[in-house]
Amino acid sequence: MPDTSQLTLIWAVAINLAALLFMAWDKRAARKRRRRVPEKRLLWIAALGGTPGIFAAIHGLSHKTRKQPFRRYLFLILAAQIIAAGLWLAM
Repeated sequence: MPDTSQLTLIWAVAINLAALLFMAWDKRAARKRRRRVPEKRLLWIAALGGTPGIFAAIHGLSHKTRKQPFRRYLFLILAAQIIAAGLWLAM
């Protein structure tokens, strides 16, 4: 059975890969004028730990670069995650 650090690493890789794939799917849907991935879902993925994957997709795919409400919420999620990590490490 993997220990906690291994499970955390597996989770981080999986959620960030999912975030990147959801953003790529949304970019493709936008270009083809098809049904898009709701921003709420993308923000939930970020909140579950996929923030680096979302940021990688924003910069790597040039997707959602001008969506101010989305980016504002994304930065709030990132700030909350940084604070939570800091508190967790301080314990």
